[in-house]
Amino acid sequence: MESVFEIIAEPNRRAILALLVSNQASVGEIERQLRMTQPTVSKHLRVLREAGFVESTVDAQRRLYRLKPEPFQEMDTWLAQFRRFWSAHVDALERYLDRMDQPQSTRPKGKSSKKTSQPKPRTNQGEKK
Repeated sequence: MESVFEIIAEPNRRAILALLVSNQASVGEIERQLRMTQPTVSKHLRVLREAGFVESTVDAQRRLYRLKPEPFQEMDTWLAQFRRFWSAHVDALERYLDRMDQPQSTRPKGKSSKKTSQPKPRTNQGEKK
């Protein structure tokens, strides 16, 4: 049995999931929109269905596939711990970059009030100036 992350790591499966976010679709609609063959779509839908990511309903002569929210909610809960960890680091990086964007005269005085020279762009030796 593949892990949830191994299942969604496959690019075709991610494309199918992305397509089903907005609406349910039949195998034929998925084929046309993603330009995949019917056997490929069916194979990936089977894996997604067995893993609980999608479910199907019968509508006249066709089977419609749609996302099931539960596996995504479980992944979101698991990822929340890492999101909290990284958000503090990303927020600190954002504050640092905001300070870097400020003009020199409006930057707060502190440890690094020295101007740093920017490296000059490199030119190709064969280039004429």
